[in-house]
Amino acid sequence: MFRRTFWFTAGAAAGVWATTKVNRKLKELTPESLAAQAANKAVEAGHRLKDFALDVRATMVQREAELGEALGLDSAPPAEQERGLPAQRRRAALGSRPAQDTTTYSISYNRNRNEDH
Repeated sequence: MFRRTFWFTAGAAAGVWATTKVNRKLKELTPESLAAQAANKAVEAGHRLKDFALDVRATMVQREAELGEALGLDSAPPAEQERGLPAQRRRAALGSRPAQDTTTYSISYNRNRNEDH
């Protein structure tokens, strides 16, 4: 009697555990979740790339200063200023444009999409 109760309880617990694991995995694989994961990874990669570029620039300025000292050049690079990455210049490059007339179109789709099947 106790054996049956034990195995019944163990089976029920395993079923609950397996159901929970499957539901969590299904939630991770929804399109919204996958898009959020991809966006987070892209942002992380962008931060790592920016940090790498700043490290390269700092090392470049330091090396130029060392070479300037070794060669006896009077004009040393601005190591004290240690510039960051250049600002984006997209707006300045585009300039000011005259305002254009924009028209917004909306397309309404049939709510019941199962009619085609």
